[in-house]
Amino acid sequence: MGKQGSPRGRRVENQELDISFGVKEHEFRSLDMQHGGDPPLGRRLSGGDYNWDKVVLSKGLKNDSFKFIPSKGVHVGKRQMWWLHRHIKSIAFTILLMGFLFLLDSLVCLIFDPAMLQNNFSLQGSSKTKVGMLEKTAKEGPVKLHERLLNLAAASLAEREFKQESSKLWEEPYPQASSWKPCADKTSPQGKPRNITGYILISANGGLNQQRVAVCNAVAVASLLNATLVIPKFLYSNVWKDPSQFGDIYQEDYFMDMLKDEVNIIKELPPNLKLLDVEAAGSLITDADLSKEATPAEYIKKILPLLLRNRVVHFLGYGNRLGFDPLPYELQRLRCKCNFHALKFVPKIQKTGSLLVRRIRRYDFARSTLDKQLLGNLIPRVPSIEHNAAEGPSKYLALHLRFEIDMVAYSMCEFGGGETERRELQTYRQVHFPLLLERLKESKSYSPEELRRMGKCPLTPEEAALVLAGLGFKHGTYIYLAGSDIYGGQSRMQALTTLYPNLVTKENLLSPSELAPFRNFSSQLAALDFIACATSDVFAITDSGSQLSSLVSGFRTYYGGGHAPTLRPSKKRLAAILSRNKTIGWNSFKEKIRKMIDEGQRVQVRGLGRSIYRHPRCKECMCRH
Repeated sequence: MGKQGSPRGRRVENQELDISFGVKEHEFRSLDMQHGGDPPLGRRLSGGDYNWDKVVLSKGLKNDSFKFIPSKGVHVGKRQMWWLHRHIKSIAFTILLMGFLFLLDSLVCLIFDPAMLQNNFSLQGSSKTKVGMLEKTAKEGPVKLHERLLNLAAASLAEREFKQESSKLWEEPYPQASSWKPCADKTSPQGKPRNITGYILISANGGLNQQRVAVCNAVAVASLLNATLVIPKFLYSNVWKDPSQFGDIYQEDYFMDMLKDEVNIIKELPPNLKLLDVEAAGSLITDADLSKEATPAEYIKKILPLLLRNRVVHFLGYGNRLGFDPLPYELQRLRCKCNFHALKFVPKIQKTGSLLVRRIRRYDFARSTLDKQLLGNLIPRVPSIEHNAAEGPSKYLALHLRFEIDMVAYSMCEFGGGETERRELQTYRQVHFPLLLERLKESKSYSPEELRRMGKCPLTPEEAALVLAGLGFKHGTYIYLAGSDIYGGQSRMQALTTLYPNLVTKENLLSPSELAPFRNFSSQLAALDFIACATSDVFAITDSGSQLSSLVSGFRTYYGGGHAPTLRPSKKRLAAILSRNKTIGWNSFKEKIRKMIDEGQRVQVRGLGRSIYRHPRCKECMCRH
């Protein structure tokens, strides 16, 4: 700026404004940035370093000073009048410009008001987000990662607030996706199955999605061994703590009827076999007895003789114990038929799932094949008389943020929480993952930095927010968060909820009485998340190894008709991009993020050994038109 009293007056330098995330939850604060640039629209121009309380015109002042001397009063008065007459247009323009800036400032401050950002979207009148989260690392205060990039993201969202959002964000980028159609429900030409060898019992472990995979693998094994399958049992887990059984989650009769032409399925063993001690008879099969992804030849060699001898085989803790390749065409197709057609949620889950989707979408009728398949007749096929499509948003993004404490601890990564975080996670590992710690003692260890570069660390809420902002999703995007026990609690979620305040979960879309029948049944609650994610307009995953993400993305591929995009960020590539977080420009960041996501959305046929549940584009599951 010019010196005080300078003939050129004062000049306001161009400055770029930041958004700070560190004051309190959902609060924006103006800061100077280290890089020059024009101040984006929507930022306060008063206070702090932006004190525009004096505006001095720089044109036409020359070297003259205004001094009112009594002896020259008339002369000075004339000069004043001459100066005012000459510069009246400039003065009027300046006053109008300042008025416009004041109005614009007030409007934008209203939009980004901190009090508003503390509120969350709720279709039942709830004004606050009540996400049930684990409060961790509280002693060290809010966690701050990628703060500079988050500031740039906030500024970018503010600039785009009044611009038209690209419709491409909500569409599959490759039209070839629509050429693949579901066709795994065809009946096998082999005719009605016969029970020749015996009966197969299954006790599946894990949560909802691991159990789903186990059920469909068991169907394929029963067909392979020409045996009768007894409706699977679900093991009680100290982790999931859910006593739900098959009939509490899936429709048993529908399951049996859908597969009746290919596999014999019964609800219970015949009375004469119920008293058999399968363990004493040598018919109890555990994970130690089979390879992780066993081939059909291994089942025929190891399991079939036991089945023929004892008439019963019990697979205890069954899960991923059947490989994807090589596998006969009919068995692979049967797996698809089981997963995509035979497993229907019970009406209790469908009804509440329908309520959940209709509230976040503000649509009261089915819009897609995904709706019909997952919700059945419990979502109307045509709009009701009261329905008004013009009310509120109709699109939403579902985000599966896999950042629970078990995932975080198992990864061996660090997430900015310092010594408190390290002690806390190590204690958790000692209690829950003692075998992991023993294994690490005998193998090569990697530093947290090396693990991150290798793509082994789960995405944090901050990183998920940066990906969405980099893709161009606007500040007002409605986001359904699957799961809610986020490690780090509200401080960890602060960046995400500040950039995207319209974030909801099933806990604040449904009333306590509507959720009451699902309390203490984690698998049934997970089924609601499955429905909300599968029927979303866009599904974003943060961990490709998650069973929920894997099964939901496969379901969307199978029934989406090329209109159900899934965002799959590469953790390794994202880590490389974020390693430059102190220097990379926002435009460069956006370009790299979009290229990464675009490559993950390319239409590809299932590769050798890939999961058929996640990648159903293959001749055994889908038909290409």
